[in-house]
Amino acid sequence: MVTAVRTRIAAALTTAITAGLALAAATPAQATPSLSPYVAMGDSYSAGSGILPPDLTVTPACARTTRNYPNLIADALGVESFTDVTCANAKTQDFYGKQYPSLIPQLDAVTADTKLVTLTIGGNNNDTLIKVISSCITAGTATAGFGSPCKTLYGDKFTDDISNKTYPDVKKALTDIHAKAPSAKVVILAYPQVMPEDNSNCFLTMPIAKGDVPYINNIQDTLNGVVKRAADETGTTFVDMQSSIGHDACKPIGTRWVEPAVWGTNFVPIHPNALGMEKMAGQALAAIGG
Repeated sequence: MVTAVRTRIAAALTTAITAGLALAAATPAQATPSLSPYVAMGDSYSAGSGILPPDLTVTPACARTTRNYPNLIADALGVESFTDVTCANAKTQDFYGKQYPSLIPQLDAVTADTKLVTLTIGGNNNDTLIKVISSCITAGTATAGFGSPCKTLYGDKFTDDISNKTYPDVKKALTDIHAKAPSAKVVILAYPQVMPEDNSNCFLTMPIAKGDVPYINNIQDTLNGVVKRAADETGTTFVDMQSSIGHDACKPIGTRWVEPAVWGTNFVPIHPNALGMEKMAGQALAAIGG
């Protein structure tokens, strides 16, 4: 009797296992959602300006490299369709009009079937990055690094422009990207840290007055803050670059992710180096889930 029962149980288990295997074979595994086509948009911090080798498919004015974080992301994800329209000095306005005669408006690259969009944008709106760095270097040089001449000269001008003008521009750009590609994952990256968070300075390579270091950090925090706000309000994934703290332009080669104004390794100063691009790609991939 016991033997007969065992035989029936074994037969039932064999039947169940066989049926399960057949069902598994008939049901395909859950596929990872495709992130292709992938479109990369944005300014010089997306283009990787200053890093070699250059991307020869675009005007040299864009200073785009084939080692920028969008290319690294595309390689890591193995996307079949990748379009890079990043360009140095781009503003949100260049999403809607030609930045240079040979370029298309960046938003034209986004279509209804786009599945992934990455970008870094906002820093050039109102010429913020250009004015902050160049103005503070000029002011710092004039005082031999003493005091806070840039803050004295410009006060809240930069942060006011960022809050009142850059924020709505970035929000509109993100809203329009989502409208053109409603099924796309849209990812916007913060700008990595340029000056030391501890408010120290490196006047020989970043000739900015010591008292203006916290002033510049506050401007950058304000910029990243409005980018995050715009992202949150539009359902966009925001990539925080807090990990770049301690890897600013004052740090030595191999530690810094952003090159200094003087004696740097990039032909475009005060921009992410190759290591910085790798770190930005890594942060974005973590947010994308790739």
